Amino acid sequence: MRDWIRALGPTGPLALIWTAGPPLGSIALFVYLDTIGTWLRGHEVFGVILYTVCFIALTGVALLPTYASAILGGWAFGFAYGYPAAMIGFLGGASVGYLIARLVASDRIDQIIHTDRRWTAVRDALVGSGFLKSTLIISLVRLPPNSPFALTNLVMASIKAPYSAFIVGTAIGMAPRTGLVLYLAVQLRDKMASEAWKSDTPWWWVPAAIVVGLVVLGILALIARAALDRVTGPSGAAGASPESSATGGAA
Repeated sequence: MRDWIRALGPTGPLALIWTAGPPLGSIALFVYLDTIGTWLRGHEVFGVILYTVCFIALTGVALLPTYASAILGGWAFGFAYGYPAAMIGFLGGASVGYLIARLVASDRIDQIIHTDRRWTAVRDALVGSGFLKSTLIISLVRLPPNSPFALTNLVMASIKAPYSAFIVGTAIGMAPRTGLVLYLAVQLRDKMASEAWKSDTPWWWVPAAIVVGLVVLGILALIARAALDRVTGPSGAAGASPESSATGGAA
């Protein structure tokens, strides 16, 4: 274990920080969600720009989770402006995280991976099979709702995933779940602001809407997991290289 920690170098502490940071940031954001959202909405174009820049910076260094940031976008600007602003924030934040992780990880993780033929086969299946396949796999990794944004940035950068596939796969994989989160945030905001809703809507509407959203996200996760298993399984890994095919089959 000590050898592993030493081999990881500063990548280990970075992973711990990027695991703990987003949940703590989400608590602060949700406490002041309405206040921040109202302020941003009141500043119109400047508010959208400020939101996007802060989204990029804070998610890039893992001080805010992507879901909380996306909810804020829907709460403040609605779907038409919140969705593109959130997607730009995602891609910018992913780029910042990728750059930081590449600088911190350097060649350490790659060297560890190459000590085991099975790990090398998995790595080749993920990022060594060309742009299209790498993009597909990264998209599927990003799609599930439980895919940690900051840690995924760290892992993909550490194993030297091609940046072009990384950023395109991030955009494709996060687009549907981001759209759903923003839509639910907008609907909840509009309902809570409506006087008719306060008097006529049954108490169970909010938890029911949340449950439906979670079910949809769960279905997305199952679809992504099944597709990812097919792509990175023995037959999928075979396309990476003859060595990865043999080791993948052995695994």
